[in-house]
Amino acid sequence: MTDGSGRGRAGTRLSGGALLRAVGLEPDGPVLWGAQVASRVSGVLVVELPQPHESAPIDTSALRRWIEGVPSLRLDDRRPTVNELAGRLSGFWLPGQTVVYVGHSAKSLGGRIAALFATGLGERRPHPGGHWLRTLRGIDKARVWWAETDAPEEYADAVFTAFAQNVDLASAARLHDPTHVLPFANRETPAGERKAHGLAGFLAAEGKAVAAPARPPARRALSDLWGATRPRAAATRSSAADGGPSVRIAGRGPAEAASADGSSSTSRQARPAAAARPAPAREVVSADGLARLRTELDHLINVERPQVIARVKSARELGDLRENADYEAARNEQSFLEGRILSVRARLDTAEVADSAPNEGVAVVGSTVVVEEEGDRTTYTLVGAGEADPGRGRISYASPVGRALVGRRAGDDVVATLPGNNLRLRIIDVS
Repeated sequence: MTDGSGRGRAGTRLSGGALLRAVGLEPDGPVLWGAQVASRVSGVLVVELPQPHESAPIDTSALRRWIEGVPSLRLDDRRPTVNELAGRLSGFWLPGQTVVYVGHSAKSLGGRIAALFATGLGERRPHPGGHWLRTLRGIDKARVWWAETDAPEEYADAVFTAFAQNVDLASAARLHDPTHVLPFANRETPAGERKAHGLAGFLAAEGKAVAAPARPPARRALSDLWGATRPRAAATRSSAADGGPSVRIAGRGPAEAASADGSSSTSRQARPAAAARPAPAREVVSADGLARLRTELDHLINVERPQVIARVKSARELGDLRENADYEAARNEQSFLEGRILSVRARLDTAEVADSAPNEGVAVVGSTVVVEEEGDRTTYTLVGAGEADPGRGRISYASPVGRALVGRRAGDDVVATLPGNNLRLRIIDVS
């Protein structure tokens, strides 16, 4: 999938459950690779490994069986060696990402997931779409998430967009085909956009089977092992920012409070402890700014996203996607929208709301301050950096003028240090 400008790439890692939730779907699962899934309706599925790998965990024994069992297999028009094939596949690996495949089914999710389990590397049936999964060591420890929807292709497209926007640009640039940023085992998108992988003749002739190890027995759902995995609202936490305005962590609203991996706090406590990682930088916002972010996210998810999904679906029905300008425009709009949703969610995840002034009349984030300079009066509203709009009098508390005003009262004289100039102001009123 072409990633466009790459705007919004955060370089973060979303689990399968979080990736489905990021596009507005409610995930089920996960189940371990090989387990049966009861869903018999259309939807989207995601396969992820239990932990990230910096390099591709390629199973060279599986590649050898693939090459020997499929005589027609070619890499760049010639018969490859195991090392050459492993090298090419490794060129599509994204370090640090655990999601390795995204699929969809217009009929039965359970049937499609079972087909993934049953299809060996290089086999045509029952479904070869994700057969690259069989090139990975430890695939039997993978887990599968899924979500039911009556627009599986459109939501699968949205999942690919969300995945690409969470891959950092440096990792994407190192791919063998950097113009198509897809999970490792996906060779193409529902729209038919294909990785330039150089492989041809990689499926066995009809009716031929490729020798493979015995498939794993059915596994229990991870929820049976870890406890319930349905999301629950997370409690609001409180803290104070070091050296800045007093704040409380706002995080997401009730509809956005699920954990990053789509699991509840109960299941997280039962899992092995994850390696500590640096906390994301916090963004101080005003209470009004937080409310506007939540309102925007609600509008993007519940109003704009269904409209864009409908436009993509309608454009897809017009015919050949390669010559379909309406479809391309709708997909570009969908990509931009999903990027904006991810951006707003990221800001809500790290938002800290400044508390009200501890003493009446003290300027803090959220205060409206009237100042006077040489007889001219100006009204400022102190806001977080992401809310600043100087043309409307909304200035960041971290700007030179904002820093001069925070903590001061009516009647105080302050000096704002600007590049090459000092601005002397008298505070007339704080509200």
